[in-house]
Amino acid sequence: MKDVGMKPESLRSATATATFHAPADCIERIRHRDTEKGDPQATARIAGILAAKRTDELLPLCHPLPIHAAEVHFEFADNRVIIEAEVHTIGPTGVEMEALTAASMAALTLYDMLKPYAEPADLAIGETRLLDKTGGKSHYKRTLKRPLSACVLMVSDPVADGHKLDTAGRQVVDGLEGAGFMPVDYQVLPDDAPRVDEALRAAMAAKTHLIITVGGTGIGPKDRVVETVEPLLTTPMPGLMEAARAFGQRRTPYAVLSRGVSGFAHDSLVATFPGSRSGAKETLAALLPSLIHVLEIRQRFAGHAG
Repeated sequence: MKDVGMKPESLRSATATATFHAPADCIERIRHRDTEKGDPQATARIAGILAAKRTDELLPLCHPLPIHAAEVHFEFADNRVIIEAEVHTIGPTGVEMEALTAASMAALTLYDMLKPYAEPADLAIGETRLLDKTGGKSHYKRTLKRPLSACVLMVSDPVADGHKLDTAGRQVVDGLEGAGFMPVDYQVLPDDAPRVDEALRAAMAAKTHLIITVGGTGIGPKDRVVETVEPLLTTPMPGLMEAARAFGQRRTPYAVLSRGVSGFAHDSLVATFPGSRSGAKETLAALLPSLIHVLEIRQRFAGHAG
């Protein structure tokens, strides 16, 4: 079963269709809701909705998801019924399988209710396919359209002294490179505010598109990255770090201890990540689509007044 624990939740929907083929007299029975077992439209609709809600029990590798809305519609032709199932959720993975299962189960229900009125050869379930989906990777990109520059500043005395390997900063570098950032400058700095300030100003002077600090956002006496970054912000964007803390808190209650800040410092977008490996990983997972979106908007309007 695929691990989706590091994927941010988003509003997701999917629409699938299935076709039920039957003789014209059977289609009329469905249209007029008349079979010996009851109303075929109402029964197939409920069967489809129930199937969407229980897809994870039917497909062994499908994740359980909260189904916020599900509906099944019918379109009639002379010798077929086109079934359309639509499913919505807010979750870390999509509802394509839920929509496909709903459409399939609705078609099977029609087959069951109409089989007393036709020969087996005259009944068939035709094409079942996904019509569309929204949310997730299809709407919230995690890769750049074209490369933009980035700088990762790992701020840690133990790492700078060589007493500890940097797994957090390197992980952020790898994640940015995988998203299409290039070049990605990487520096290791001690917990020294003037050194951090100097590195930040140098990256800003180079018009680096994205600057990420890793470490120094906690409550220790030498955690002064926030105090160093905050005065440089010309356009604060507190929502970024609020989203990162909310994402992290669903994985550990200690995420609220991060004091990270973010925003534009003139032409550079700056974000302050926590120094732990898990904290940095979770922050990047939570923010990457937003970082890409805001940077691409910034590039689109660069040089335009207003």
